[in-house]
Amino acid sequence: MWKVRETGPAPIVPTDIGTDPAIATSWEAEYRNGRYVDDPPLPFVEEIVAAARRHGMADSGGLYLGCGNGRNYLPLVACGLDLFGLDVAPTAIAQLQQRAPERASRLVCGDLSALPTGAQYPIVVAIQVLQHGDETTAHREVRRTAARVAPGGLFCVRVNATGTELEYAHSIVERGDDGRFTVRYRAGPKRGLLIHFFSASELSRLPGEEFTLVAPLRRSDTRRPPPRRGSWCQWEGIWLRTRGPVA
Repeated sequence: MWKVRETGPAPIVPTDIGTDPAIATSWEAEYRNGRYVDDPPLPFVEEIVAAARRHGMADSGGLYLGCGNGRNYLPLVACGLDLFGLDVAPTAIAQLQQRAPERASRLVCGDLSALPTGAQYPIVVAIQVLQHGDETTAHREVRRTAARVAPGGLFCVRVNATGTELEYAHSIVERGDDGRFTVRYRAGPKRGLLIHFFSASELSRLPGEEFTLVAPLRRSDTRRPPPRRGSWCQWEGIWLRTRGPVA
């Protein structure tokens, strides 16, 4: 197991990560094919910055899980947040290092297992990364990530939402009474992967009793540009950790 380093270039290939290798392979292919290279940042970035300023964290350190090649990471850093960036795709980290060589000491190829045991951060950002796996896995990853938020810190999340019109062939493998569901894709860039789609009631309670939503969950709906059809829906939420873990 290796750890986040404070100085020097980030390693491109970790010796060990806990993420399903199929997930890492899928995202590696996406970044090699140019994913997000020219995409503008999400509006959610502005909400994260505004929340950080409201809570006295305008120049705080933090963690960005799934930082990719910098689409949202770089604007957050430009606004004053000193974030460690983690991503399981070596190409994503390499592209981000090329775009921002001054951030090399803050970029690591890996997942939560790359962090020092028990390390917590004033701000933790996870955008479009915690929906991988079946329901049990997705719930576990939300809670594991929330545990990295320091008391008084912010947990900023964007994940797949119910209401999404699925674009690629898939099989539904789980479905809950509140509308939540999990699919296994049979085609497309995530072929073979399990992906979970959260309901609002499901997601709102997952971080735990020590977390309070700063604002109600908001669903962001994005229409796919023609000739693609349908819409893609994401929940966006920011929680404040009001205390340590409940005994």
